[in-house]
Amino acid sequence: MSAGMADAAYCFGTVLAVQLNARLPGRRLLVLHTAVFVIASVLTAAATAPAVYFTGRILQGLTTSLMLLTAAPALVLGWPVARMRVTAMVMNMGIFGAVAIGPVIGGAFDGLGDWRLLFWLSAVVGAVALLLAVLTFTDLPPQDRALKFDAASLALASVGCVAAFFGASRLVDHSVTAPTVLVPMLLGVLCLLGLIVHQTFVRDPLMPIRQLASTIPLAAIVLALFGGGVSVSLVGLLQLSSEAGGLSPALFWPEFIGAVVTAFLFGRLFFTAYVPVLAFAGMLCLTATALVVATAGSSAAIVAVCTAGIGLGVGASVAPGLFVAGFALPSLQLPRIFALVELLRGVAAFLTAPLIVHLARTTGDDLTAGIRNAALACFVLVVVGVLLVAAIAVSGGLRLQAPRIVAWQNGPDAALDSPPLGAALRQRPGRRPRRQGPGREMDGQAGGATHPPRQYRSDQDDLPDRGRLRR
Repeated sequence: MSAGMADAAYCFGTVLAVQLNARLPGRRLLVLHTAVFVIASVLTAAATAPAVYFTGRILQGLTTSLMLLTAAPALVLGWPVARMRVTAMVMNMGIFGAVAIGPVIGGAFDGLGDWRLLFWLSAVVGAVALLLAVLTFTDLPPQDRALKFDAASLALASVGCVAAFFGASRLVDHSVTAPTVLVPMLLGVLCLLGLIVHQTFVRDPLMPIRQLASTIPLAAIVLALFGGGVSVSLVGLLQLSSEAGGLSPALFWPEFIGAVVTAFLFGRLFFTAYVPVLAFAGMLCLTATALVVATAGSSAAIVAVCTAGIGLGVGASVAPGLFVAGFALPSLQLPRIFALVELLRGVAAFLTAPLIVHLARTTGDDLTAGIRNAALACFVLVVVGVLLVAAIAVSGGLRLQAPRIVAWQNGPDAALDSPPLGAALRQRPGRRPRRQGPGREMDGQAGGATHPPRQYRSDQDDLPDRGRLRR
């Protein structure tokens, strides 16, 4: 239950972060979030009562997403364009490389039998991050003080996340149809859907749902959603298989190596037109991995190969998809796009994984057969994701194009031209769509930005322009 509520707090934090970052300076927020994370890790490590442990875990989950969404937009927008390649690689490793090495570290501490040491080390890592935030992070103005406080969105997000993950946590000792599982999960999903609908029609949204309803951002969000959900589920199945076979957690090292490889590939392709190709290839890699898990057994070699496939697949798909979605809108919308993608990815990953693991434990004649059934379910899910992404891209008449990063970073222009949904289907016969050439070089790459980019707009900026961007 504490793990489920920590996941719920992480997802809720993506919505809360938009509200906080709009009103308060980023550096002070990052210092505050990191300090609370350190305190939460100490509480968890030193806990002698369930309530203290529970509180520490929830605060860890909440501050993790708050730190991510406070630091990430500044990292992308606060450096010259020539440095953005390295920034993208480091961010990919900082998020998905760290996730990939998690099973190795967790398995090692599980073998030691000392869970408190793991949280003490988390406190040390948090203290180092706090020192770096104090010494290096530039103080930024609030992103948009004119943004109205959206109590309805916070209420829908909090109830939706808590209810959904409460139900998922009860799957440990209940069936899916048990009222203690089914009712809260349905309530949570309905509240989260209500949050999306509310953000679509509210006048001043926290997340630009309507602006994202075009070919490129929608395809990227679907890719991140299915890629994140299936990858976490496959890791859970491989952990089950390894525990049943008495295999070493060291077999999960290839997942981290795969994440390193895709981070470098992402960096090499960052300024070219082929980042969407990399993201789609990551989905195909996850598809193949799910098929291998479902059909090839659970030997040490198979586990190592499959963990490498997960590292390659998630590293190539989710982070590139997030950046592609951000490039399709003006850079001032980047914090809100990050928040939406992380909310959807987190809910998809942390809700799908308990359901898949429950399927593995409760179907088939034995655990091996159950894992095979659950892996087939993952295969079906990722195939659905691949088909949806392909259908969105083809129906929109999408063409490869190099991102105009200088114009995107320094002004109100998008880096990619995103056709409307279904544009190719509505194309009149005999009229050829405008080609978007797959140029390889970024604009202004050689010298980078000629002046520091405008990172955020404060309340002194021109209101008509800010309102236009929102619309």
